[in-house]
Amino acid sequence: MKTYKPSEIKNIALVGSSGSGKTTLAESMLFEGGVIPRRGSISAKNTSSDYRPVEQEYGSSVLPTVLYTEWKEHKLNFIDTPGADDFVGGVISALNVADTGIMVVNAVRGVEVGTEIIGRHAKRLNKPLIFVINQLDHEKANFDQAVEQLKATYKGKIVQIQYPVNPGNGFNQVVDVLKMEMYRWKPEGGKPDVLPIPDSEQKKAEELHNLLVEAAAENDETLMELFFDKGTLSEEEMRAGIKAGLITRGMFPVFCVSAEKDMCVRRFMEFVINVTPSPNEMPASITVDGLGVPYDENGPTSIYMFNTTVEPHVGEVIYFKVISGILHEGDDLYNATNTTKERLSQFFAAAGKNRTKVTEMMAGDIGATVKLKNTGNGDTLNEKEVDYKFARIVYPEARYRAAVRAVNTSDDEKLSEVLQRVHQEDPSFNVEYSKELKQIIVSGQGEFHLNTMKWRVERNDKIEIEYYAPRVPYRETITKQARADYRHKKQSGGAGQFGEVHLVIEPYTEGAPDPVTYKINGVDTKISIRDKEEHELPWGGKLVFYNAIVGGVIDTRFMPAILKGIMEKMEEGPLTGSYARDIRVTIYDGKMHPVDSNEISFRLAGRNAFSTAFKQAAPKILEPVYDVEVLVPDDVMGDVMGDLQTRRAIIMGMDADSGFQKILAKVPLKEMQRYSTALSSITGGRATFTMKFASYEKVPGEVQEELLKAYEEKDSDE
Repeated sequence: MKTYKPSEIKNIALVGSSGSGKTTLAESMLFEGGVIPRRGSISAKNTSSDYRPVEQEYGSSVLPTVLYTEWKEHKLNFIDTPGADDFVGGVISALNVADTGIMVVNAVRGVEVGTEIIGRHAKRLNKPLIFVINQLDHEKANFDQAVEQLKATYKGKIVQIQYPVNPGNGFNQVVDVLKMEMYRWKPEGGKPDVLPIPDSEQKKAEELHNLLVEAAAENDETLMELFFDKGTLSEEEMRAGIKAGLITRGMFPVFCVSAEKDMCVRRFMEFVINVTPSPNEMPASITVDGLGVPYDENGPTSIYMFNTTVEPHVGEVIYFKVISGILHEGDDLYNATNTTKERLSQFFAAAGKNRTKVTEMMAGDIGATVKLKNTGNGDTLNEKEVDYKFARIVYPEARYRAAVRAVNTSDDEKLSEVLQRVHQEDPSFNVEYSKELKQIIVSGQGEFHLNTMKWRVERNDKIEIEYYAPRVPYRETITKQARADYRHKKQSGGAGQFGEVHLVIEPYTEGAPDPVTYKINGVDTKISIRDKEEHELPWGGKLVFYNAIVGGVIDTRFMPAILKGIMEKMEEGPLTGSYARDIRVTIYDGKMHPVDSNEISFRLAGRNAFSTAFKQAAPKILEPVYDVEVLVPDDVMGDVMGDLQTRRAIIMGMDADSGFQKILAKVPLKEMQRYSTALSSITGGRATFTMKFASYEKVPGEVQEELLKAYEEKDSDE
């Protein structure tokens, strides 16, 4: 394989809802470029993209697959992504390194919720989009309806490059209004016959051609002047205008294909080569320090690792994009994250599980390598004395969580390793051992996501696992002031133990003044603060600790021990064993013994005094509340709203959003368990949602009673 310059490379991501035909389109592109001798099919389980056992079992993509083909003296790198919303992590990985998104739309179903969601990700990442309406050979194909739905979202920026003459059964003709030609295919597809546009289509073709000329001219002042002078633009000028519009997201071209029959795929690839931006035409990559790094083969060598797969007999395969310079076989590069040296002894151009060994790659190209020791997703590798570091890819917040354990406890250690490996392959699948909850918590985008991971662990790694309900990370706090004291005294021969602590606790609020007086035993008592410590708690919230001891009744050297005892009790709250937060503690009095007082005595005295005061300070349990955004079709919005209200949701607002309704709500985490499954059931899979932690809020009284009762029963059982 030749070494391609940045100007000869096109990087695209094939995105779209499940069932739109991305994998089939990828297969036809590989075939047309000569990378594979014949096209595979999903039903035969022999496509280049869906080569993993889980994908062949499900009949759909689960992880992104990096592919390439060579076409018209260019290298076309493309990433086939999953369509199911549960696997959106693969879409985000692909869009981060691609220069253009190709949104494949099912001609029967038109614009779906998934289309809208992926479009949002492309907008957030400022990526150009081309829409490809596929499956025009289906008897229920409706090209015009799909275009109208796209226009409802993208307004006048939607511009047709083509339209089908005879969609449905027997589809085999397309009019191209850029080239002003008609294409007709034989049943086997492939290379079409190029024909003049028939009289019956001439008026429609000219109208769309004129709209395309105007749209192309709008994106470049020079072209606009040419358009005013000549009244039209040449094909070459229109291409320049389309490219300018793509880069600024000022234009979204619409193409049409039948990927399964390999009709219009060649013309689509030609269009990609001619009008999509090459890496060197895209904005520079920005380092975490704000430095712009252009895709320049003459710059220092720097590559970014964006995806990992683990394959039998091979191990980790890490995919990278060359950001700058030229990568040579055998180069020693340095990891900007951990400063270790990595030798790239070999790397490949990837076409699914098939890889072609190459000896060098220039800026903008995408490749794969193996046998790296200390490098993973999100790392940057540079040549010596170059300190570029690019940001890690940001994935959506998890929407579904479960606790997991091995059925056979002897597999526990191996399970932890396997789950971490699964996270490497799919960073939107998260693994955490929660010290607080005493559970291994896995989380992802939905129940289907987690069940897919379970399938992989059980089939590939032979570890039987089970999911069970995760505990909710509650918090405890207080709502009023309380006082308590505790004397720890122990005498058992020899030196004894003695420590006495008097304290006041009260709720912490941001900006509150330090205490001056407390009512102690009915008397207003002035407080003289000697020392103040503010502790940001690892689990959120604050502890403010005041030393208000006067007269040396407790030696200063024992204050850290008192604080330690209080912190121990905050780590295991008095109500339910949950973390406590947002409390001020003032140590104002106590006693010590010249011989028997020691650190452990004051630690225990502080711990018990705090626990007693806590229970007298009108304690409340706090629960995590999430901001939830649901995108739902109009006709099922009432059902979705009703379901949210049964989950103690507070509806914050509703907005129309590109043909859908967007519901904004605050919902307790406890009530979001299995919500993705319920929403899919209510809407037939047509709605989606996101959730993000918002705050801790007090639980209702009846919920607190349930939690206290459950904790007491658990305590008595143990």
